[in-house]
Amino acid sequence: MPNNTIKNECAKTRKVNDPYEIYIAPGWEWRVLKKYQRPALEAKNAYAAWFCAVKGPGTFDGYDMGDTYVNDIVNYGTKLDDDQIKSWCNDNPWREY
Repeated sequence: MPNNTIKNECAKTRKVNDPYEIYIAPGWEWRVLKKYQRPALEAKNAYAAWFCAVKGPGTFDGYDMGDTYVNDIVNYGTKLDDDQIKSWCNDNPWREY
């Protein structure tokens, strides 16, 4: 089967409390809500981006949502495993206002 038939498993946008992945760094949190490309294509694209909810020093303990470069996230953040994601979201829930 050719590689171009493999679908993007993260193409549908998720809610902030149900992200595909979470990356953390001191003072930062990226919740990955959507990926635009398959991993094979992403690896070839220096400008690949994910749609994320991001908490950082300038977000006043809230989340800003938008596209973020994949390289920035993976170079500065540490990825949580699947078990950690669930407990992280329970301990740090996003609240709609």
